[in-house]
Amino acid sequence: MAFLEYVLAGLGVGVVFGMFGAGGSAFATPVLALIGVPPLFAVASPLPAMLPAAVTGARRFVKAGNLDRRVAKLAIIGGVPGTLFGALASTAVGGDRLLVLSGLMLLVIGIRLLMRDSEGAAERASARRDRNGMVLASAFGVGILTGLLANGGGFLLVPVFVLVLGLTAIEAAGTSMVVVGILTIPTLITHWALGHVDWVVAGGFALGLIPAAAIGARIAQRLPAARARFAFALMLIVFATWFLIRQVT
Repeated sequence: MAFLEYVLAGLGVGVVFGMFGAGGSAFATPVLALIGVPPLFAVASPLPAMLPAAVTGARRFVKAGNLDRRVAKLAIIGGVPGTLFGALASTAVGGDRLLVLSGLMLLVIGIRLLMRDSEGAAERASARRDRNGMVLASAFGVGILTGLLANGGGFLLVPVFVLVLGLTAIEAAGTSMVVVGILTIPTLITHWALGHVDWVVAGGFALGLIPAAAIGARIAQRLPAARARFAFALMLIVFATWFLIRQVT
């Protein structure tokens, strides 16, 4: 029964990840914790499924032309060293704190995405996208949190791509998918070496996540950009609020 729960968790999270290019590990950690997986294992065990799921989902976005190759390249260059630093620091922070931090970050990001951008925000964001240093620094910061929270980084990358760099929601999802596939590798290796991966949990989760991510990516191609942003933000807020209440009580 426990293994079936891991598969079902992967199915649900996979659809979200495929649709928005984010949330694979970020949603997986709270979900697995709620069905009884110990905190540190809940944080790191979804990682083995993220690489094939990211590749599967990214193919559809790339074919549809929803990828900023330059931003993706810079995000990988800046993000990889950040993930290594964050992953090494994760043991010192502790599993319970990481779970709460995951929920809080989801809530804050969801609220910001729902807020209306100020006048001229799109133009300023597009200008920042042309500055290599800005893209590298943003990716390094995301990388630290990615390694610390043992996730692919999509739930942070998508808001950064939209709010800071001015990509549309669908472009952000496709670009995030590609970057997540790369950032997952050093994060997984480090947490595996630290003994944070339960391979039974990882296997069941992967069985659900990988096919579901392909389904979600297909659905995403039909979503208008504004609706995709609103749906992603609302989902973050509802889920994070529910999860944090559960953690506190």
